[in-house]
Amino acid sequence: MSFNFLRPFVRQAAGCKRRTFFTSSARNAPTNFARATRIRPLLCGAGLFATAFALQPKVHLDTESQVPEPPKTVETTSRSLIYVAGDPYTYHPFLADPATGIQFPNSLQVPSKIKLPELTLLGVGVRTVSFLGIKVYSVGFYADLENPDLKIPKDLDPEQKAEHIVRNTACVVRIVPTRNTNYTHLRDAFMRSLQARMVTGRQNGSISEEVEVAAGSPLRKLKSLFPNSALTKNTPLDVFLSAPTPGRPRALVFRDMGAIENDWVATELVLHYFTGEGPSPPLKKAVLERLSSLEK
Repeated sequence: MSFNFLRPFVRQAAGCKRRTFFTSSARNAPTNFARATRIRPLLCGAGLFATAFALQPKVHLDTESQVPEPPKTVETTSRSLIYVAGDPYTYHPFLADPATGIQFPNSLQVPSKIKLPELTLLGVGVRTVSFLGIKVYSVGFYADLENPDLKIPKDLDPEQKAEHIVRNTACVVRIVPTRNTNYTHLRDAFMRSLQARMVTGRQNGSISEEVEVAAGSPLRKLKSLFPNSALTKNTPLDVFLSAPTPGRPRALVFRDMGAIENDWVATELVLHYFTGEGPSPPLKKAVLERLSSLEK
């Protein structure tokens, strides 16, 4: 049975339905756009929150913290790093003066035209003046412990070891001012200490007249080495004492200023840091504690 006679009515009904749909959609378009505009920021915010939450690191509250075991032994050779008390899991290439915070490298090689040995830091300390305890400079003492000619007798006490080291190998006294000062103050302190040691040596017979006379010219040169200029805060001044060399006097080199050559002056200037209380009792204490366990 043919239904062709119904086709015109079907097409008319379909056309009416399409017109109704598009008319309704057009009528509601502004409302739908407004709703979409309001919803879009909420959807974006929710997406960002979900992303941030997913990227958060996971925290396991029931997991024991992994703390490394502190080292059992501490290397103290010239190429090792210093173990700092209070920081049990880290080795540092510097040792800080506890009184000033000024840092000293664990090993030191003084720049020179000729190759000089690498020196080991044996201790640091602060120099204070007046009853107020004003901090003037921090000082570190270095020595060439790898010198094959340095043979420290085992029966020496720490103070004797310090003297033996100064007399038999290269050393450096590094001075770092804690405040702006000038070279004149440092020069005068050196001269006073050497003159006092000469008087003491004359009285106890440890210095001969010949040695005293020979030291006169180097002492005058030492006094003239220091410039009339400022020594600024935290600027290191290295005083290098050369190792004994047969047939030559020992040299005392003030970096960037000059040098003097005389066994007595060179050796006694460094030794005065370990005689009595010395200019820095904390330095002497630190070095002697280090030497008490030194075996060479």
